[in-house]
Amino acid sequence: MSHATGTEATSQAENQPGDHPGHARQEAIFRPGAFGHKPAVPTNFTDLERAACRRMSKQALAYLVGGAGDGATMDNNRRALDRWAIVPRMLRDTSQRSLRTELFGRVLPAPVLVAPIGAGALVHRKADVHIGAAAAALGMPYIFSNQGSAPMEQTAAEMDRVAAKNGRAHAPRWFQLYYSTDEALVDSLIGRAEAIGAEALVVTPDTTQLGWRPQDLNIGSLPFSRAIGIDQYTSDPRFAEMVDEHLAAARRSGERPKTELTLGGLRTLLAMSRNMPGNFLRNLVSPVPRAAVETFLATYSRPSLNWQDIAGLRARTTLPILLKGIQHPDDARKAVELGIDGIMVSNHGGRQVDGGIGAADALIDIVAAVGDRTTIVFDSGIRGGADVFKALALGADAVTIGRPHMYALVLAGRSGVQEVLENFIAELDLTLGLTGFSSIAELSPEALRRIR
Repeated sequence: MSHATGTEATSQAENQPGDHPGHARQEAIFRPGAFGHKPAVPTNFTDLERAACRRMSKQALAYLVGGAGDGATMDNNRRALDRWAIVPRMLRDTSQRSLRTELFGRVLPAPVLVAPIGAGALVHRKADVHIGAAAAALGMPYIFSNQGSAPMEQTAAEMDRVAAKNGRAHAPRWFQLYYSTDEALVDSLIGRAEAIGAEALVVTPDTTQLGWRPQDLNIGSLPFSRAIGIDQYTSDPRFAEMVDEHLAAARRSGERPKTELTLGGLRTLLAMSRNMPGNFLRNLVSPVPRAAVETFLATYSRPSLNWQDIAGLRARTTLPILLKGIQHPDDARKAVELGIDGIMVSNHGGRQVDGGIGAADALIDIVAAVGDRTTIVFDSGIRGGADVFKALALGADAVTIGRPHMYALVLAGRSGVQEVLENFIAELDLTLGLTGFSSIAELSPEALRRIR
């Protein structure tokens, strides 16, 4: 495995050798600071999370901050990264630095992608549009969530608008696919992803069913039941057919939906009507919003998903395919044997299985197994640029940022997301220079020391 570097010309937002995004970001904060202005989002994870938690609803808090069970996997993610200490080297000329890398033919300003997080409307209307726009402003890829809170076409259009404003023809984006039980819907989602210029397809086999999430369960909150996070579906022509089929079947059966008149039920009805496409008042009296939610809940997860399905996916798209959620080296080997283009080492941020292996521990085994034969993206547990440095040194080609950008969205909307992404890149750049390296291509486990 090696960190590939590109040679294409880059735009203003991308770092050239000699440009120092770390210094530039510090200047952007310290200069206004002289006049009493503070950054909109805290620059370290602990304060960022604490501030965001104070602003979130209890439903958003449970969904975004919570994990599976008592959170042991989330703790393991941190322990796995904290087991490795960075060992700086001195008196090396690092005045010329570059974070540039290349993934699937696209030269990127840094080896950092914005992870998909579903149900973003829990914290901000049209969350995906704002996250995508912030990523586009920096030339960073955004991985569209299958459980997004805006149709992919809407997010892509805004990203390209922002990219054009910044002198780029296209904003890089990938698409995350949850494998539905309806094959025609799978094909429709893939086709739409190709049509909006997605550059990779991220299949997520670690969520063929929801994990045991007490924070959501204890308050009886499932965002999808309120039509939050199903915008990719309600904007899909095949899904519209499925909803019509659901309504037709209900009419034939003669069954009336059972409704419990409670304040909570009224709130759910209002939420469904607000989050569905179309006129709010019409949605209130229409059977479609409820039918759409019921159709989604009946078809979105597929516990039967297996390697044969993954093998058949190659014939359904020309896009590079990555598998997100791989944690065992044997699964990594199998993916490479099937011709899968990349692996995302992830445990879903600790949200699926309690007591699972820390993602960085899994990364070490997977790099040893297939690191020289495929692209490896690391996900889960990243809190700052120093963590990105560690993951790259351990063998990842790139890293995704998850919860931090959602916390920034809570605090300051689109501009907050851009700030937190800039902070990650800045800290990565400074960590690189302060440890004696000029490019990420130079990183290896020799930059680290295992301390426990």
